[in-house]
Amino acid sequence: MLSMFCMCLLLPARAQQRFTISGYVRDTTNGESLTGATIQVKGSLHGVQANAYGYYALTLPAGEYTIVCSFLGYVEQERSIRLEDDLQLNMLMAPRAYQAQEVVVTGQRKNRNVESTEMGRVEISTADAKKLPSFLGEVDVLKTLQLMPGIQAAGEGNAGLYVRGGGPDQNLILLDEAPVYNTGHLFGFFSIFNADAIRNTTLIKGGMPANYGGRLSSVVDVNMKEGNNQAFQAEGGIGLIASRFSVQGPLKKNKSSFIISGRRTYVDLLVKPFLDENSNYGRSGYYFYDLNVKANYIFSDKDRIYLSGYFGRDVFDFESGTRTFDANIPWGNTTATFRWNHVFSKKLFANTSLIYNDYRFSFSGVQNNFDIHLSSGISDGNGKLDFDYFASQRHHIKFGGNYIYHRFTPYSASGRQDSTYFNPDNAFRKYAHEAAVYFMDDWEITPQLKLNAGVRYSAFMQIGPYTRYVKNASGVKTDSTVYDKWEEVRSYGGFEPRAILRYAWNGQNSLKASATRNYQFIHLVTNAGTTLPTDLWVPSTYKVKPQVSWQYTLGYYRNFDDNTWETSLETYYKDMQNQIEYRQGYTPSLTDPEEDFVFGKGWAYGAELFVHKTKGRFTGWLGYTLAWTWRKFPDLNEGKKFPAKYDRRHDLVLVANYELTRKWHLSGVFVFGSGNTTTLPEKFYMVEGNLVSDYGDINGYRMAPYHRLDLSAVYTPNRHPERRFKSSWAFSIYNAYSRMNPYFLYFDQTGNLLGNTLNLRARQVSLFPIIPSVTWNFKF
Repeated sequence: MLSMFCMCLLLPARAQQRFTISGYVRDTTNGESLTGATIQVKGSLHGVQANAYGYYALTLPAGEYTIVCSFLGYVEQERSIRLEDDLQLNMLMAPRAYQAQEVVVTGQRKNRNVESTEMGRVEISTADAKKLPSFLGEVDVLKTLQLMPGIQAAGEGNAGLYVRGGGPDQNLILLDEAPVYNTGHLFGFFSIFNADAIRNTTLIKGGMPANYGGRLSSVVDVNMKEGNNQAFQAEGGIGLIASRFSVQGPLKKNKSSFIISGRRTYVDLLVKPFLDENSNYGRSGYYFYDLNVKANYIFSDKDRIYLSGYFGRDVFDFESGTRTFDANIPWGNTTATFRWNHVFSKKLFANTSLIYNDYRFSFSGVQNNFDIHLSSGISDGNGKLDFDYFASQRHHIKFGGNYIYHRFTPYSASGRQDSTYFNPDNAFRKYAHEAAVYFMDDWEITPQLKLNAGVRYSAFMQIGPYTRYVKNASGVKTDSTVYDKWEEVRSYGGFEPRAILRYAWNGQNSLKASATRNYQFIHLVTNAGTTLPTDLWVPSTYKVKPQVSWQYTLGYYRNFDDNTWETSLETYYKDMQNQIEYRQGYTPSLTDPEEDFVFGKGWAYGAELFVHKTKGRFTGWLGYTLAWTWRKFPDLNEGKKFPAKYDRRHDLVLVANYELTRKWHLSGVFVFGSGNTTTLPEKFYMVEGNLVSDYGDINGYRMAPYHRLDLSAVYTPNRHPERRFKSSWAFSIYNAYSRMNPYFLYFDQTGNLLGNTLNLRARQVSLFPIIPSVTWNFKF
């Protein structure tokens, strides 16, 4: 009797005990982690999402459950369990493409866009990007992001991004956690991201969570593939201007894998045979190349390490036939990332990262007996520590911090004439510390109400060696202050609160609101409309203050027809302080660039509509943006506000994908946008026989609207199931109806004043007419 009585007391206590299910979600065919996979208790709202490394933890009362794991493009997995103790449960998911024809797939896409606290989040898989039309046959994930509302291209064919009124430097672009400071090849017409090496790309443009910082507008998080740990695999492609090849496989099956991926253009090799070596351009050429490498090793369910790197260069050579002027202009990025995943307990996951990144631009020129060398760049050493704490099914907590050591080289010049060498102290190098700590909680208050709240504290310190000069009204140096190595020059810091609130009902509707504050301590200053390699990265200093912004966003999300149609409408307002531009009339020189900066404020607001069809043979989306972007500088435009150069009132994108047959996949993209703003002269005067221009308001003229239609077809031949080699042909037409879109305007002068025949006429320069391309892709 006593024993039975004791059991009766223990059973209720046992029933109230809670245990944790944890593990990794991976692709069964190659061992790749599935970031963001959903793990849910069947028949309930209890669930979590896997983190960036595929790790999850779900805490439940003791009992029997059916655990459902789902991820877009994969067959849904169900596991029945009896939960009586903490449980290690790794989930292996098979891509739908690998299922036999007779298998009926019933798993559906979950309504993550409605249920999550994420706002302005865009996820692009490389497989989806490869289905769309591509410029000159080169698949580009950044150009795919440009097809989303609120994201604008930097210009015709350019891979740069302008997000919700922000400039290209206001985007934090990460490649395996390493910041990338210049994302362009061919002066920005292609991005550095080789699609064969990329697993997935995520952009967050509204409600930036507290674990990201250092930029005002967005985060673009690009993850490289981990490598197939099941079997060796090779793939590549041969296009009109470039070829690529990748190989991946296990170093130790189920434990370790690697991937090596390379890409190179060969326009220089194709053109050179047709050029006369004795002509003015016979020895000139241009090419770019990329190399991505990555390896990982799983020591146990608690420890895993990753080592990844990127090296890419653009190289432009000019050799005149007369040998009177030769030039070599290389520029590019180098990154390296070491990461260690460690599971401290079922609920606590940690990632430690050591990161190095370097961007360099250089120019070497020889004219007769005069040599000159110019260079600029930025390099960082970075350490990060991030924790995921799965406190309960209602709380997912993230906290951590990072430290960055910056080294900036805005300008460096040296040269030689005959036997005379000069190496002036004109590098204006600057050094700085940047650090941050953060805490964030994704808290499900009720099934209807969810809050993602966090705070980040960021700090920045310019340090020596550095010499600060005092100048008089005439610009003459009158005094100086010398700072020794590691000595503080100027420091900044502040709190960055972040909050996103979601209210959902009926499983198909939700309202979301966010308010975020961001600091940005490093700045890209440019005298052009695109991200060129000559643009300069500069730090916050005693003179240059950090940029600061507040962004407020409100959105309504609704899904239809069992999540076949996803729709959203977001509105935003962004206030930006301490914006930087060059002074009016600026011309490049070898002085410290910050001497030519002027400072002001900016603001942007607008609305974004997104309609996305996710299922069926016909898929695609419509995106429309109505937006305003303004700047106001006391020293520019007579102190009056003016539209930013990337202000665009209307932006419309239509994307369509259609599975015509098992062999043919068709795609089309139509884009329309209001014309870009520009500054043009309004009057011309003759002064002492010279024609002088009188310019109007900054960006006071808007060019003609931009519109373009791209088409593509991918042909995949039938292959025998037992053959390991497979291939496909990708046919693309860029600008199908050959619209001559404006790139820039200039004034053409004909005749002469003395003969009373002077005629000035504005003319438009366009870059790309209709451009067909074909690429052969293979895999084995």
